[in-house]
Amino acid sequence: MTFKELNLSNALLNALDDLGYVHPTTIQEKGFSVMMSGKDVVGIAQTGTGKTLAYLLPCLRQLKFAKDGLPQILIVVPTRELVVQVAEEVKKLTTYMEVRVGGVYGGTKIDTQREMVNDGLDVLVATPGRLLDLALTGVLKLRNVKRLIIDEVDEMLNLGFRPQLTRVIDLLPVKRQNLMFSATITEEVEEFIKDYFDDPIKIEAAPTGTPLENITQVGYRVPNFNTKINLLHLFLKEDDAMKKVLVFASTKQLADLIFDKLEKDFAGQLGVIHSNKEQNHRFHSVNQFENGTYRILIATDIVARGLDISSVTHVINFDAPKVPENYIHRIGRTGRADKKGEARTFITEQDWENLERIEELMKFQVDMSPLPANLVISDVLMDDELPKVKMKNVLVKTPKREEAGPAFHEKLEKNKKVNNKIRRGEAHKLKYGKPKSARGQKKR
Repeated sequence: MTFKELNLSNALLNALDDLGYVHPTTIQEKGFSVMMSGKDVVGIAQTGTGKTLAYLLPCLRQLKFAKDGLPQILIVVPTRELVVQVAEEVKKLTTYMEVRVGGVYGGTKIDTQREMVNDGLDVLVATPGRLLDLALTGVLKLRNVKRLIIDEVDEMLNLGFRPQLTRVIDLLPVKRQNLMFSATITEEVEEFIKDYFDDPIKIEAAPTGTPLENITQVGYRVPNFNTKINLLHLFLKEDDAMKKVLVFASTKQLADLIFDKLEKDFAGQLGVIHSNKEQNHRFHSVNQFENGTYRILIATDIVARGLDISSVTHVINFDAPKVPENYIHRIGRTGRADKKGEARTFITEQDWENLERIEELMKFQVDMSPLPANLVISDVLMDDELPKVKMKNVLVKTPKREEAGPAFHEKLEKNKKVNNKIRRGEAHKLKYGKPKSARGQKKR
């Protein structure tokens, strides 16, 4: 099938031609007619399956001009990077249409975004927090929203955005179409669907947890952090095929530490992004990686959902994530658009249990590869890798009740308190040898 066989306008077909898109992906083909019907839809689609176009094409096909400048399509996503990328996709698809699109997100001044909303929008892409900031102050009016799209629902619920999503839904018109996309369907996602969707139709591009076919997965068993650094350094130095490498770390601190360890030998080729980095730094690093200035980008799982970067040759899992679904999102950054990709995962003893859960989710076993012969095995351990010293807990034996002495003991002589106070009458008698008589009383 080609896009020309779908019920698309000439304006959208021309834009797709300019972008070089000819054949719809599975999720795009399956979802188009269902979403055009106006029914609520739940799309289960992994990263790299083309789900952004899957929901944009039918929504833009049905978009009608409105003079009031209030958004008719609302797209809610978890990260700032994803706001920017989805808004850019809308702009590319509406090259031959008069559509006003804008993105709003936190971490930057609200005044510019407020002015953009006031100027009028047809399509609004937003993170939940900034969306509420604008809506609850009356700047953003949501009464004309015809279609609500929530992308990466599982990640938003993982990040604790459910209260914000609930508030947003409460502000929307009752009569609207709900479209939701998620890479995984967890119990929390199922509960969310049950609460806010009206008998949705479920479409699926691939079973949840299935690894993408274009990606080769390899694991390496290593003893410690510094050996992981040595292995990564060795791969980057010796493997010419690693032209665009995305390195994932489980924490912000770990991402910064990896950057510090590699910066000396890969200066000018290396970037790092996580939620503690300023927005301009994050955008700059992603752009540098996208255009090829950076060969290596280190990222955390939180920003992984917002990265849509073409031609990533390799994904390095510096550790196995605790949430198995995050592994699917990580490796899905390579092997996109029918290209081949490779994911390499570094496994220590602490990571092994996480890998087993990942394999259980995927129903697929990651091949373990031998370590390179010239790899330097480090014996220098990080603080959290040092063996834990267990102190022997010596308990004083409590005597049995019959062995115990009395609860109260005779006080020492010096600690005894004796009331030695002498009354005035007694003092007078001691002094004068007779009791004191009453004042004014005559003796008889």
